[in-house]
Amino acid sequence: MAFDELRQYKVKPGKMAEWLKVMEEEIIPFQISKGMVITGSFKGEEDDSVYIWIRRFESEAAREALYKAVYESDFWKNDMSPRIPELLDREAAHIQRIVPTALSTAQ
Repeated sequence: MAFDELRQYKVKPGKMAEWLKVMEEEIIPFQISKGMVITGSFKGEEDDSVYIWIRRFESEAAREALYKAVYESDFWKNDMSPRIPELLDREAAHIQRIVPTALSTAQ
């Protein structure tokens, strides 16, 4: 069964512009190149610490394969992962699996 993953992050003070640049120029393109489906990327309208993005998976098996392709890659382990703590409060991250309701346009 397909599902989405809603990921909400807390961006460190004064780091939103840098975080958006990293997401839009590095993380999202890299993950898409590995097969990840990114359906949305958002920042808080009034709260500059809020960043949310949504990824879609066709199944749990697909999620596991995509996680492996992304998070076990040399690029992620050596280049991306060490830089993220400078920009995000990782402890405040909230990841939620969600499924569309019957009338949702996100089927």
